[in-house]
Amino acid sequence: MFRKAKSVVGLDLGHQVVKAVEISMEGPEPVITGFARAEVPAGADRAEAITKVFQEGKFRSKNVVTAVSGQAVVVRYITMMQMTDAELRQAIRFESDKYLPFESDEVQIDCQRLTRKPHAPAEGAAAQEQMSVVIAACKKSEIEERIKEIAKNGLTPMAVDVDVFALANAWELCGLAEVAGEGGQERAIALVDVGASVTSINVLCGGETCFSREIGIGGQDMSQAVARRLGLENTEAEALKRDPQGREAEISRAITPVLEDLVSELSLSLDYVENREGLRVEEILLSGGGVLAPGTVSFLEQATGRTTRTWNPLEGLRVAESRVNIQAMEACASSLAVAIGLASRACAQ
Repeated sequence: MFRKAKSVVGLDLGHQVVKAVEISMEGPEPVITGFARAEVPAGADRAEAITKVFQEGKFRSKNVVTAVSGQAVVVRYITMMQMTDAELRQAIRFESDKYLPFESDEVQIDCQRLTRKPHAPAEGAAAQEQMSVVIAACKKSEIEERIKEIAKNGLTPMAVDVDVFALANAWELCGLAEVAGEGGQERAIALVDVGASVTSINVLCGGETCFSREIGIGGQDMSQAVARRLGLENTEAEALKRDPQGREAEISRAITPVLEDLVSELSLSLDYVENREGLRVEEILLSGGGVLAPGTVSFLEQATGRTTRTWNPLEGLRVAESRVNIQAMEACASSLAVAIGLASRACAQ
């Protein structure tokens, strides 16, 4: 009854902004007890931004969970014969070369069986004889670099996650329920986080991941497009994108080619997972700083032909008003999904 609340800081190490959210368990309830963000100056490393975040955040804990993304990370969804979890981990160690473009000694590998049965079992095998498995691998050098960034500030790294999975954890923490599809068809949603340089996709069916991917298009590409079209410096274009000052139409036209490229890749991904898994992705849920650019949400909805909206990862979560600047946090809520998903590890301790 009198134990100290367990707290974890989710640290999202973006290229343009470092964001941190602390979640503490107060009894059975997760509560946001800290928040801070800091810009990363152009051409600078993140060290100063990380220091600033932890100076301003006044977090209870120094326990940190961060994440990796990009070309050093590989996620695969595969079908395997039924086996125990112990057998699965042993098998993955010896068969990783089949699924990963890296040498096994270069990467850290983890895997998880999924509850959803394979949609199309291998020839000659019954569905009940097989299981779906997700494999995640990251180059050890990338993980070590993340740990060094954290340890420099006297912080304790608890885990290194993957951005696309942190998205799903934030969604689950919000308690936003799934609804069954019409006619018995399985309903899926796509969580799409548009970051500065990368857009992360995680398709969930029944609340469980069945597909994920990263696209190398993000908010920076939109800012550069605005800069070129309007004859501005990149920093001016970034500021105008965030605060259009009545120039929404100009900005929307400027970023249209970027959005067309993003939609092309997004549509290919959704078509692929629908065909492979035999389901329908009915809704796209957007997060990330890039979705705040004028016209982005409506463009994606019209171009993909799917219901598209932004979602607030703070929804359903209690915030400690005495410790957190709620107004500042709400102002950037859409960009906090990854940080909140990382901090949700507090719930699992």
